[in-house]
Amino acid sequence: MSIGAELWQFVLSGLVVGGIFALIAVGFALTYQVSGLINFAQGEFAMIGALTASSLYAGGSGWPVPAAAVAGVVAAALVGAVAYLLAFRPSRGYNIVTLIFISLGLDIALRGAALYIWGTNPYQLAPFLNGNAVMIAGGSIPPQAVWVFASDIVLVAVLYTFFARTYLGSAVRAATINPSIASTFGIPLKAFAFWSFVAAAVVGGIGGVMIAPISTATYDMGLSLGLNGFVAAVVGGLDSLPGAFCGGLLLGVAEKLCGGLLSTGWEQGIAFVLLIFVLVVRPQGLFARRVRRA
Repeated sequence: MSIGAELWQFVLSGLVVGGIFALIAVGFALTYQVSGLINFAQGEFAMIGALTASSLYAGGSGWPVPAAAVAGVVAAALVGAVAYLLAFRPSRGYNIVTLIFISLGLDIALRGAALYIWGTNPYQLAPFLNGNAVMIAGGSIPPQAVWVFASDIVLVAVLYTFFARTYLGSAVRAATINPSIASTFGIPLKAFAFWSFVAAAVVGGIGGVMIAPISTATYDMGLSLGLNGFVAAVVGGLDSLPGAFCGGLLLGVAEKLCGGLLSTGWEQGIAFVLLIFVLVVRPQGLFARRVRRA
């Protein structure tokens, strides 16, 4: 394989991984845009979706793949709803540092619950599409990657249209920019925060279901996904859904290029190098505009 072909394969592999990061990053951005909360348990919703779907499928002896996938996303949504009602709604008046520690505690609790329910054994979900690898200009990606990219595009398009083109989305954005005035006009801030959290859990669950056929689903997979998703969201811009999406793709490509050209140890290290660089040079993110919160 020539150097050019090898580089192209790294880029394609990075786009596949970045597509997963993008789904997690969009969940971070969605929660932050509506409630101002950074939920470090976002990666665990992907873990719940992946493990629920994979265990229900159980190597083909249980549920069919479509039903198992839907159940995985529903499970992530339910866990997200309960987590918000029990952990975040009672503490909405607390300062941001306390809320961050609450989200970290939720992350540990969900991982421990997954360890108790599913154990340490990995689970595998069958691909949504069977067949040979998809060839793109001499490089290849797994057929499941088509579903990853399709999910990215559809979810970002739907959420962006909602916030930018609908009356309800405009109300949500107004409430985010100036919560005190929004409350005066009767905008239900608590309801918006709750449903944004549930929607972010759904997005995370979809990400988990999409990655389960590519890699195994394990109880601790949410930690890595959450860290990379957070970095991608900050790099792209927490105030921008398209920015979070682009940040995920950029991070995935950067990791695979550094891992392939330098060493595999750089696949994780480059994420934090990129994070520090963006925070110093452009704190609002590479693809976001500066937004002032009241």
